[in-house]
Amino acid sequence: MEPDPEFLSRVQFAFVVSFHIIFPSFTIGLAAWLATIEGMRLATGKPIYRRVFDFWLKIFALSFAMGVVTGIVMAFQFGTNWSVLSERTGSIQGPLLGYEGFTAFMLEATFFGVMLFGRDRTPPWFYFLSCCMVSFGTMFSSFWILCNNSWMQVPLGHAVIDGRIVPDNWWAITTGPIVRVRWPHMLLAAFLTSGMSIIATGAWHLLRGRHLPEARVMLRWGLGLVAALIPLQMAFGHLTGDFVHVHQPAKFAAIEARWTTQQPASEVLIAIPDPWAERNLFALEVPKLGSFIASGTWDSREVGLDAFPLEDRPPVIIPFFTFRIMVGMGLIMLAVSWLGVLLQWRGRLESTRWFLWAAFLSFPSGFIAVLAGWFTAEVGRQPWVVYGLLRTKDAITPSLTTRDVLLSLTAYVAVYAVIYAFGFHYIYRLLRDGPADAATPASAATRPMGVAMLAGEAGK
Repeated sequence: MEPDPEFLSRVQFAFVVSFHIIFPSFTIGLAAWLATIEGMRLATGKPIYRRVFDFWLKIFALSFAMGVVTGIVMAFQFGTNWSVLSERTGSIQGPLLGYEGFTAFMLEATFFGVMLFGRDRTPPWFYFLSCCMVSFGTMFSSFWILCNNSWMQVPLGHAVIDGRIVPDNWWAITTGPIVRVRWPHMLLAAFLTSGMSIIATGAWHLLRGRHLPEARVMLRWGLGLVAALIPLQMAFGHLTGDFVHVHQPAKFAAIEARWTTQQPASEVLIAIPDPWAERNLFALEVPKLGSFIASGTWDSREVGLDAFPLEDRPPVIIPFFTFRIMVGMGLIMLAVSWLGVLLQWRGRLESTRWFLWAAFLSFPSGFIAVLAGWFTAEVGRQPWVVYGLLRTKDAITPSLTTRDVLLSLTAYVAVYAVIYAFGFHYIYRLLRDGPADAATPASAATRPMGVAMLAGEAGK
């Protein structure tokens, strides 16, 4: 039996969006880090902050460019594979994506050139302002994307006219209660992703005994940032779980692998869900804890998947495991950052080599957490592309064939494999080599990257 075009289109979109989200989740936090470090250089005049800034600017420039390319490619699919979605929801999604391009992206692109080339051509205060504007632009961009996705998760402020979903209250769409929770949750995830990358890079160079002053700045600042933000992220994660519990009960039941309604409900810490028999194998459960986590009481009634028709139930295996992977990565960040701050307070941070290795190996924790969180949100939303309004199977382009999607999916995989293998390799080399030596002029270190980046933009 040949694959279904809907399934292949979902695989294609998952592939492309998984590649894309890696870069915004890194550059949003990295832009804020660059603005912070440039502010410290401006305030203190210490050359070390200039060297750290120029080192991460090169990585930011390449990551930013790769994120732009993957974002453009991702948009193509709305017309080729999901034309019914575009037709029925275009009056809402179109303006939101347009606002991102005409506000956030223009803000980023305008001042990004100043960051690359304006160090010696603009006053220090204006250069710092440009760094802040790029950072605000990246965060503003994520705002519009989260407005769009949050509306698809929990539609608010709309009306249905002649089968088309049209905006009825833009204030509810852009500043509703779901956006106010999910956007900070995504921003904090981006900051933590960048923070863990900075921690790991500093630990790596300390282990190698190279670029020690710069490595100390990266490690100590990164640890302080993550240690302060991870409790706040856990709080917003709980608030996000509350909205899922109220507005998407089927997704909540799938995340918990709760097959039947329970009162009180136990919490499945780990298991192997068996969707065919609707049971959990080798389950490790805590009685009554599920009720407390979901509702704040020990005896609440929690809805199971048996309360929903089969056609309205989301998959269980992926949301169940990805949610736990996300939580596990959060606990790793908590342990690394708080232990690192403790060792720094005791004056043993640089001498505790096992901790430096643990910090270095935690490099991918933020990226894994972001990907796992998005898989939980998007797979758990099924079978709806717009929750409660439009099913995924009804949103696909009617004339799409299996052959069409196989060709486009193969092309995406081939192009991404070639282009991003080189991109990732170059980022790896930059991270491995570390900051420029103190004797190397910072402008000389960053100018080749800037010329190459703008030459690539001009050639598009």
